[in-house]
Amino acid sequence: MLLNNPTREQIKEVLDTAKTIAVVGLSPNPNRTSYMVSEAMQRAGYRIIPVNPMADEVLGEKSYASLKDIPEPVDIVNVFRRSEFLESLAEEFLEIDSPVFWTQLNVVDDDVFKRLTELGYTVIMDRCIKVEHAILK
Repeated sequence: MLLNNPTREQIKEVLDTAKTIAVVGLSPNPNRTSYMVSEAMQRAGYRIIPVNPMADEVLGEKSYASLKDIPEPVDIVNVFRRSEFLESLAEEFLEIDSPVFWTQLNVVDDDVFKRLTELGYTVIMDRCIKVEHAILK
């Protein structure tokens, strides 16, 4: 199946209305892509909530072991985990009821995409949130 991601205009609206991004797989290592992308989004004004059971804090924010542990609403769930983890992450995502499920480059699961979009969620896969933000701002 070919992904039918939202249009650039729709992605711009997602980025314009979002304030809080939970980043699953956010590494505390400044040399990792997840750190660099999240740091750039933080500098752009978004609140970053790290989801990494191995870290206490990343980018000055308390890290949570799972999406379910985050005690506040999240506008976007941005995933930096391999594709094989998307099914279980989608289950967690459904429990917190965030409106947007976003996966980074090369992170794709057609079944998860189909299921979440059919349930009415905005799903963006195989796109870098930092690149999209830079293009659309």
